[in-house]
Amino acid sequence: MEASSLPAALELVAGGGAGLSPEKRAVLGSSLLLLQRDYRFERVWFWGRIQGVRGAYYIAEGLGPDRAKPRSRLYSLNCVEWSLLPPATAEMVAQTEQLRGRFQGDPSFEYESTEINEEYGERLLEDAKEPTIKEEIRLIATIEQIDREAGIIPRGAFVKTPLGSVHENRNFEGLSLTEAKKLSSYFHFTEPVNLKNKTLLEKADLDPSIDFLDSLEHDIPQGSWTVQLEKGGTVVVLRSLLWLGLTFYHVPMTKQYGYRYFGTGEKNFDLPFMI
Repeated sequence: MEASSLPAALELVAGGGAGLSPEKRAVLGSSLLLLQRDYRFERVWFWGRIQGVRGAYYIAEGLGPDRAKPRSRLYSLNCVEWSLLPPATAEMVAQTEQLRGRFQGDPSFEYESTEINEEYGERLLEDAKEPTIKEEIRLIATIEQIDREAGIIPRGAFVKTPLGSVHENRNFEGLSLTEAKKLSSYFHFTEPVNLKNKTLLEKADLDPSIDFLDSLEHDIPQGSWTVQLEKGGTVVVLRSLLWLGLTFYHVPMTKQYGYRYFGTGEKNFDLPFMI
């Protein structure tokens, strides 16, 4: 959700019970605009908050003209001072995938060897290094996983040019209420996987300029999303059951949409047994 529309957007996703205090909203509204100016981002999104035991990480994402390019991610412990996170890598995700439990809220906190992936720990021992991982690395990997598995946009909100760049669709006026209640009307805003496996016959009815991403209808496990109408049926809200705390909203027939995450940064691995 954009910095300029933060107060209204937070009200639309407040049904989950999580949110920000009036003081935090006021501070964020100012600091995110300064962030956009200082880093020369075209847009700044408030991504959400990961709550730790001793503190919380407030996350923002900076975007350039091409939305397909990796986003710059920043975190803050007080909503005023922001630190730029390095880009996420496959190695970071692999290093942290075995970590369980709550975040501490301290970027310099180190997880001990018993909590680390065995293969990665052995590699560190061979290099004569103590097998530890800083929480900042886990934070980077977690944000990347959540964006990849639960970061979504409405169909038609972005267009892909023949040159491969992705831009906001100026002609997008929102989904109809009927379409907004369908999982097939929402796409993962990340590199497609299922789309590449479709046959030419299945792709025949797709518009390559807007249907260039994977839709939610084929997510595994089935039932990992809930679709609800709120605010008297005027807002469609999607919630992820895989990453509890991820909420997406869209006001049909308008350009208002976005998602935010307010949670502990823990993946719900028990979901297949709960459905």
